[in-house]
Amino acid sequence: MKTLAIGLMSGTSLDGLDICLAEFEKQDKWTFQILKAETVTYSEDWETQLRNSIHLSSEDLLELHSEYGFYLGQQVKKFIHQHRLENIDLIASHGHTVFHQPKRKFTLQIGDGKAIKLETGLPVIYDFRSQDVLMKGNGAPLVPIGDELLFSSYSACLNLGGFSNISLRSEGKRIAFDIAPVNIVLNYLAHQLHKNFDENGALAAKGKTDETLLNQLNVLDFYHIPHPKSLGIEWCHQHIFPLLENIETLDALATFTEHAAQQIANVINQYSIKDILITGGGAYNTFLIEKIRAKTKAEVIIPEKEIINYKEALIFAFMGVLKMNNEINVLSSATGSTEDHCSGVIA
Repeated sequence: MKTLAIGLMSGTSLDGLDICLAEFEKQDKWTFQILKAETVTYSEDWETQLRNSIHLSSEDLLELHSEYGFYLGQQVKKFIHQHRLENIDLIASHGHTVFHQPKRKFTLQIGDGKAIKLETGLPVIYDFRSQDVLMKGNGAPLVPIGDELLFSSYSACLNLGGFSNISLRSEGKRIAFDIAPVNIVLNYLAHQLHKNFDENGALAAKGKTDETLLNQLNVLDFYHIPHPKSLGIEWCHQHIFPLLENIETLDALATFTEHAAQQIANVINQYSIKDILITGGGAYNTFLIEKIRAKTKAEVIIPEKEIINYKEALIFAFMGVLKMNNEINVLSSATGSTEDHCSGVIA
């Protein structure tokens, strides 16, 4: 049976809301087809509200949770109307991450699914991470279920978003973990130069690698602890941003790009990965990609733009389909939870 699902993804890099309509079908195995997809760029007001959400009072954060839910619903409604879509079975929304502290057993993605349902009149699945955190997992990464069931022809899948995370099969099971921050830091530095992001890595290419800073970054504890493990914006505020304060911005961009490439290549080499599918906004950073290529023998595969841009939104749509079918959509081998489980709240 075919299922039509819309996936919504808002990443930590705040480049916009990804909306992806896909058709899923299960025969011998799951297959998918992306039918329509687009990115809604955040207005300056929405970008500022989401960026500053970590600093809000509890009352103001709850208000934003509701308002952002209505915003998501309105954007989906526009998407449906614009493309004259019919017979959609469900919407699956990741929401926007404000807090992610699995060791303290909480993670928060705002954008109330009930508000999305009120706007669209469609079934909505949301809050995919909380259950995993309560089950002693990291609540991340969640995308490996899609890598396992939809993208298994690749040795590994690497997402270069706000953070880089990798998914691969090791010793007969799918493992996954965050590697290092990427766009969350590069965009922060690009903003200092009045750019939204470092297009093609051109700014980083103008800078010089600061060896002292590079060493300080590479010795951070996170890189030396075993998986499963995940990162959040709080970790960057505590460990990364203070190191960048007195560094010339172009040099900071050059150094952090080198750092990210080194950490990613270390993992690729550690697992002797033969070929790796790279998606997410960082796949367009040719300076970073060439650095990764230079440090590893793996075949680096950059797919068509549709997959680069919408793979995460696609997989959250898929997770919603699995939830509706009461099938496992979170892998404990990836998150570290006590068992595989079926996660998400149905509105």
